[in-house]
Amino acid sequence: MATTSLFSLPSLRLISRASASASASRFQTLAARKPAASTVSGDGGGGRGGGGGGLLSVLDRALADEEEYRRARAQVQRKGVEVEGYAIEGVSVGGHETCVTVPSLNVAFDIGRGPHFAVSQDYLFITHAHLDHIGGLPMYIATRGLYNLKPPTVFVPPCIRDDVEELLQVHRRMSQIELKVELVALDLGETYEIRNDLVARPFQTYHAIPSQGYVIYSIRRKLKKQYAHLKGSQIMKLKQSGTEITDTILYPEVAFTGDTKSDFILDPRNADALRAKVLITEATFLDDHIDVEHAREHGHMHLSEIMEHSQWFRNEVIVLTHFSNRYSLEDIRQAVSRLQPKLHSKVVALTEGFKSEYR
Repeated sequence: MATTSLFSLPSLRLISRASASASASRFQTLAARKPAASTVSGDGGGGRGGGGGGLLSVLDRALADEEEYRRARAQVQRKGVEVEGYAIEGVSVGGHETCVTVPSLNVAFDIGRGPHFAVSQDYLFITHAHLDHIGGLPMYIATRGLYNLKPPTVFVPPCIRDDVEELLQVHRRMSQIELKVELVALDLGETYEIRNDLVARPFQTYHAIPSQGYVIYSIRRKLKKQYAHLKGSQIMKLKQSGTEITDTILYPEVAFTGDTKSDFILDPRNADALRAKVLITEATFLDDHIDVEHAREHGHMHLSEIMEHSQWFRNEVIVLTHFSNRYSLEDIRQAVSRLQPKLHSKVVALTEGFKSEYR
């Protein structure tokens, strides 16, 4: 399918319980993190009563710790997130691998190392040419061929289109396979129809190398204002006569930035990304050990910048990705918990691939 500008109107803007011995061991480990309850030693009934109370206190604490462990463990084992009716699956670890899918839209954003969960998505949007975002492309295409899936449609920034084609040609020669793919150079200002009710448009991002994000829009039709006062029979007659009675409106559903500095937030051309129902963006650095200037030098965002510009986010949900591998899952949760209440209520962290003390 060719790239096309279909619309002349302006942009509108997703444990099993351990054995008793393992649980007991865990109780000891977790209980050791808290100060032991004071006990009273003595003879006779009073001493026995105090010992019984101490034992009950230890058991209560152990049960509470076990429940805390199970809740944390469930969060660690959760695959992806579900927000605003969209299941979002992916892995995004800064410098290692980024690939995020929205199966209901049949799309993947970036391809990381070519994870298996992305293979079934027919449309792949590449934001830039760093290997942790594009390295798995030949494997993604080859695996789809292995499973007899139709050739995927892969969107890339126009400036890397020829290099990507050359890369695929090298793999074709080495592996002697076809690697069938429709490679589309989708430029800023262009629109691509994914299906009759869904289109995609790129938007400007600001990374260390050329990059762009993508917005996926749903297409809806609304009766034109000049016909709103008419009765149903009159509207039907107009429609039968060939009169266009509806306006086509694009609603931004999901936006994905890939790697970028916070400059994209202040770019007035990116208003659609900031009002999409779901925004998937990066927050590579989270604390004072790495400052904003360092983040900007490497083409990334610091969580404090998201807090600073919070008034511009009109999204229902913001999915944060691409945290540095220096952080643990608990570090990420703690950082997110410090966001302003209004911002915190709409932020979800994609933490697949991060280490946790509960693993």
